[in-house]
This record gives sequence, C-alpha cells and structure tokens, in this order.
Amino acid sequence: MNYKELAEQALDYIVEQRRWCHQNPELSLEEVQTTEHIAAELQKMGYTEIQRFPDHTGLCAMLRGGKAEKACRTVALRADIDALPVEEKTGLPFASRNKGVMHACGHDCHISMLLGAAKMLMETKDELQGNVKLIFQAAEETCHGAEYYVEAGILDGVDAIMGQHVWATLEEPYINVQAGPRMASVDNFVIKVDGVSAHGTQPHLGVDALLAAAAIVSNIQSFVSRTNDPLNPLVVNIGEMHAGQRYNIIANHAELFGTTRTYNAEFRMKIEAGLRRIAENTAKAFGATATVEYDYYANSLYNDDEELNKIAHDAAVKLYGEACLKELPQMMGSEDFAFFADKIPAVFGFLGTRNEELGMTVGNHNDRYTVHEPVLQRGAALYAQFAADYLERGK
Repeated sequence: MNYKELAEQALDYIVEQRRWCHQNPELSLEEVQTTEHIAAELQKMGYTEIQRFPDHTGLCAMLRGGKAEKACRTVALRADIDALPVEEKTGLPFASRNKGVMHACGHDCHISMLLGAAKMLMETKDELQGNVKLIFQAAEETCHGAEYYVEAGILDGVDAIMGQHVWATLEEPYINVQAGPRMASVDNFVIKVDGVSAHGTQPHLGVDALLAAAAIVSNIQSFVSRTNDPLNPLVVNIGEMHAGQRYNIIANHAELFGTTRTYNAEFRMKIEAGLRRIAENTAKAFGATATVEYDYYANSLYNDDEELNKIAHDAAVKLYGEACLKELPQMMGSEDFAFFADKIPAVFGFLGTRNEELGMTVGNHNDRYTVHEPVLQRGAALYAQFAADYLERGK
C-alpha cells in the first residue's frame, strides 16, 4: 500500500473537497450542510456503516478491513468540521459564501484530508488488518464539542485515535508528531460586575461598574505575574468586555469574558478561586459587586503513548523521509481532542502551512488565513499510513 502515491493521485479530490468546505462554512453545532456533504461523499466511496446523531451535527463511519480477524484492533481518525464567526478577507475565488463565517482555523483542510484518507483506505480495504473509524466532529471551537461524542459512546471498541491540525507557525511541508506536551488545558469564565447607574455628570451618585471591570482586567494580570510560578506556562486572557447603556450614563453593569490555559493540572484547580478573589475584592473596593461563572473544558493534550508516537513518527518517515519532521514547541492553544485522549491512547500531529514565498504567513483564526493546497495530500497520506500501520502491528 503506497499511500504517498495514492495521496498524489487523490490530490485533485482533496482540493475539490477543501474548496467546497471553505466556500460553505458553518458555525459550531450548525454544521448541517457540512454533515450532509460528508455523508454523501462517504456513500459515494462505498461506506455503508455511517452513524448519525439525533439532533446533533457531525458523523462517524466504519471501514472493516479485508484482513481483519475477530480479535483485530480498531483505530479512529478524527477531523473537526466547524468554522469561526470571522468575516473572510482572503480574496480567494472560493471564499466563504456565508457572511461573517469563515474556516479561519483550517477545519476545511481537516475535512478534506480525512475524506482523502477515507478514499485511500477504501481503495486498500482488502489489505487492512483491522477496522478504521472515521470521526467528523462538530463544534471543536466551543472547547468541548468532542465531549458529546465520547458520551455517545463512539469510542466503544476503539483501541486508539489520531488527530491532526494544519498549523501556520510550522513551515510547509513539515510534519510534527513529537512526543510530550502539545496543547494546554482550557477553561472559560464570565465575570459580571454590578454597580449603580447615574448621570455621567454626577458620578458621585452612582457606582461605576465599567470602571470596576476595567480595574479587574488590570488586576487579573497580577495573578499571572505574582501568584503563578514563572516556570509554569499560564495564560489568563480577557477577550471581551460589555458595559454601559449610553455615553452620558454611569454604567450599572459590565461583563467580562475570558479564558485560562495551562499544563499544570494541580495549579489549574487553583485558578478559579484566585480569579474569584481578585474580581470580588476589586469590585468591592469600588463599591460594586462581582460574580464569577467558571466552566472547565478540555484537559491539556499530551502525546504520551510510546507505541502511537513511534507509529506516527515511522509513518511520516515512511512517506516522506526523516527530513519531513520538524519540532514544534508546546503551545498554549487548546484542543478538545483531549476529551478523546483522556479515554483511549491517542496521538496528535501538526501539518505545516506557513509559506513565506507565497505570502501565507498569517496565523490560524486570522481573516486572511489560507493554505497552499498541495500540502494537504501529506495530511491525508499520514492519516491513512498511520491507520494501516497501527492495524498491522496489532495482528
């Protein structure tokens, strides 16, 4: 099974699928058309075991290998399918048709890579020594979209899982499948500040919730710089603030929306109390009150399974040689793929898309993010090679 050659032959198909997905992006939990499209493509390939979910987007498909024995292994391959609320500015001829929605993270690439792998695996199914489950997952951008599928039992009977992400800080066409910490945990919070409204010319008659909220934003930074060990990677970010009613009214309410990221599981459990203490006491100093809503999402993601790390490494080398691999520092970004990795052995890789020669240098989540499409065949080939090699080792 020469998946490098098969991926080259499938490139036109992979590009076609990427462009369709890029042109028709859908937000988290709204991926209805995307799910239908993926199902139709899988059916064309000959997939008959396709699992849909009641009142939920995304799907799974099972491929049973021709050489699978009764006690054979099953490996899962996962791609996320949702887009972001971003107005596209790439100028591509196949730019988003949905105003204010864009595949700015690269999930269109993930869909097309996994569909490409699905095509190759179907073509070689008679040689597969086990089963492959394809997971097209909705709502990754919510930070916990994978949780639904885990609770629905899609990992039952699955022995291992692989995921990939196109990555803008890794140069094309390098692949990264290194061992160790890869992505941080993610938790989100909302801080609600209440004061007393008054006319803007009479501030002494009110309690300024906006001013208190601004002080909370500032003081929270001291949690990172003074409460946290400087050797422990930690991000506490306030991304949104909503406050006030009118330019000449003292704001009686403000809301702050933020996220925290870390690798330290023990310290992670202390962050909520620390933010709550800062928010409540800062607001109190201004005569206001503050409440904190804190939600825990995905754990940090580690490539810590020695067998899978070796299989992924060797699969990449088999396809493109040792020179295709490049190290990538651990990141403070997060991946809800961790919900799968918490349950079964898992490995997560990155495919480089940074191409300075073509001017493709902006990061994921940027309104101008795009990729040099020929590189996507590498992601498809790696999916397929990893699955075949994993199943062969378990015979």
